[in-house]
Amino acid sequence: MAADSITDTVLAGLVDLACAANGGRALWASDEFFAEKTNLLRPEDPVFVAERYTDRGKWMDGWEPRRRRTPGHDRCIVALGIPGRIRVVDIDTRHFLGNHPPFGAVYACNAPGAESADLQDTVEWVRIVDQVPLQRGTHNIVGAQVDAVFTHVRLDIYPAGGVARLRVYGEADVAPTSEALDLLALG
Repeated sequence: MAADSITDTVLAGLVDLACAANGGRALWASDEFFAEKTNLLRPEDPVFVAERYTDRGKWMDGWEPRRRRTPGHDRCIVALGIPGRIRVVDIDTRHFLGNHPPFGAVYACNAPGAESADLQDTVEWVRIVDQVPLQRGTHNIVGAQVDAVFTHVRLDIYPAGGVARLRVYGEADVAPTSEALDLLALG
């Protein structure tokens, strides 16, 4: 079975809860020197443009902090556009071939309406994806380990490196309202 068909089977019926097109927002990152955190949630596939540079170096379509020369790791906090039960996470390193993070982990919390970096110190984060090795230049698809409704995720990368996209697939947990919501139209 081809990798794409395996991915399609695993993701069937799930919604990307973090995608910017569904209202997801990158709220805070420990560093975004080479590439901005907002790129993580763009709905389109990442692209590589060989001849494109910025005043900080090679332009990359993703989130990329500067290299760590001190202990620690980098992280990014994301407000999900749709609260839900997270089933699968894709830490996509496409186009990051020599500068991807060697490891990643994902944490989540349920903090409706929270909008700031204060989340890192004021809520209890639950690890939903253990620290796993990340392969360069590809999708790194991992199942979530906790069955609960979450509103935010935090991607921790060890120690640093570039991530093209963060996809957080799950089942929407939408409170009943008088407005119709077309879940089938969500990406």
